[in-house]
Amino acid sequence: MITDTFNNKINSYLILPLAILFLSTAGCVQGQLGVNNSGQYNNGIVVCAYPDAAQVGLDILKKGGNTVDAAVAVQFALAVTLPQAGNIGGGGFMVYRSADGKTNTLDFREKGPAGASANMYLDSAGNVVPDMSLYTHKAAGVPGSVDGMVAAHDKYGKLKWADLVQPAINLARNGFKVTERLASDLNETRAQFQQLNPGKKYLLKDGDWKKGDLLIQEDLAKTLEQIRDKGRNGFYGGEIADKLIAEMRAGGGLITKADLDNYHSVWRKAVTGTYKGYKIITMPPPSSGGIALLQLLQSVEKYPLNKWGRNQDSTIRLIVEAERRVYADRSKYLGDPDFYKVPVDSLLKPAYIKSRMSNFSWDAATPSKSIQPGAFAGYESHQTTHYSIVDREGNAVSITTTLNDSFGSKIFVAGAGFLLNNEMDDFSSKPGVPNMYGLVGGVANSIQPGKRMLSSMTPTIVEKDGKLFMVVGTPGGSTIITSVFQTILNVIEFNQNMQQAVASKRFHSQWLPDQVDAEAGAIDSATIIKLQSKGYKVVLNGGIGRVDAILKTKWGYYEGGADPRGDDTKLGY
Repeated sequence: MITDTFNNKINSYLILPLAILFLSTAGCVQGQLGVNNSGQYNNGIVVCAYPDAAQVGLDILKKGGNTVDAAVAVQFALAVTLPQAGNIGGGGFMVYRSADGKTNTLDFREKGPAGASANMYLDSAGNVVPDMSLYTHKAAGVPGSVDGMVAAHDKYGKLKWADLVQPAINLARNGFKVTERLASDLNETRAQFQQLNPGKKYLLKDGDWKKGDLLIQEDLAKTLEQIRDKGRNGFYGGEIADKLIAEMRAGGGLITKADLDNYHSVWRKAVTGTYKGYKIITMPPPSSGGIALLQLLQSVEKYPLNKWGRNQDSTIRLIVEAERRVYADRSKYLGDPDFYKVPVDSLLKPAYIKSRMSNFSWDAATPSKSIQPGAFAGYESHQTTHYSIVDREGNAVSITTTLNDSFGSKIFVAGAGFLLNNEMDDFSSKPGVPNMYGLVGGVANSIQPGKRMLSSMTPTIVEKDGKLFMVVGTPGGSTIITSVFQTILNVIEFNQNMQQAVASKRFHSQWLPDQVDAEAGAIDSATIIKLQSKGYKVVLNGGIGRVDAILKTKWGYYEGGADPRGDDTKLGY
């Protein structure tokens, strides 16, 4: 039976937009479903989750900044203009590719505080306490975004640090005009802001927010000034750190001054693979996204998807069956590699992936309860936003950052004006118990002090014939992986341009629960009937993902795709 539902948990996360940066020709195009705004630029392009932040990125590029300079500026601008997901109180991942093909990745994911423990969200009976890992001070992991931006700038930046942070300060102090979507999100979250922040007035006003209202954030501007003037120490030390620790003490949180002092982002080697001659460069653990994406692509590579057609019966069934097996593996084997031996090579072996698909039958759906994580010989046992940047030299970044839920924990740091994340929910509070996105985990992703929680973020860069081809990523909790996967297929298999590929309706499956979530209109009624006859449960849902991506065409220009599900914007020169 088709069930019309609106998964509030997932959709609140999907409200977090996604941004992709690239350099190109001046012009701003707001995406609309069904509209072919190809956004073709010769020098580069910025595709980002909020118009004002996209403009900041474009201005930096025009001033001679490189892709990392623009990324830093956009990150801080989004912390002002996109409070649902843009942040200085969260963390994320960056995939980098230089113009000459050198790659690197930066892990600035949040960490569990030193006071965290495996059973910290369980009651005396061993049951998970509802919402404790979501809307309390104990839900916050040690933030990584500011350290990550400092590390990226130190390694690759070109312009002065202060010049990259100043535009965000201007937006916070002088204000910016809210969009209709942001106004709606602020109004819908007002009651939680008031409940969780007694005595604080952040993001609140008399009456409802309306499109065009000016949002001014003076405390956030002062915080950003500290970061502008003192770099890393402007956030992890000094008065901002003192305010964060005071907030922790006031609310019974766990983050200490030592946790802030000890936080450092980590440079990691990208995980790579191929799909029909294209090279996929993506994020390693503690992101689950890169390994899962490569597994999915290899699982479907030998099948004639182009012949079957996009979102047709056989295509959907194959993809769903691959997704079920990949998410089952995710539940057992993926976690922070600094704490747990992640079997990357085993998970990506072609023979293993082939064996996982060996019990797939065209006769009927494989029930998720009959699918278990795979086994190897000798093995020891989801608010978010995205942006990618390519500068005129051809250096590219794909960056996804997050607070986890929309507006994170909904708790502000008094006097500092920024939101705390609720990333601790991305750990496995209890083996076998799903988190807010329905994802199940185990020992590999158990809570430990100093450990980075597993993520679905999948910032990715694709090469063709040794040259830059695509930059792609999205927010969306557990749907991030499948949204990136389908966007890549839309271009490579189904010959869509970049705007069509990100705007096309999507579907998603993740092992548990045993169902196929689909956007309304993603699957036609005749195909749904065919899927039902084979045992697939189709659930019609709200928007899936906010993919912003960039394609370098065979003619050499950049083509942007800004997801019409949000306020996503593409700008270039």
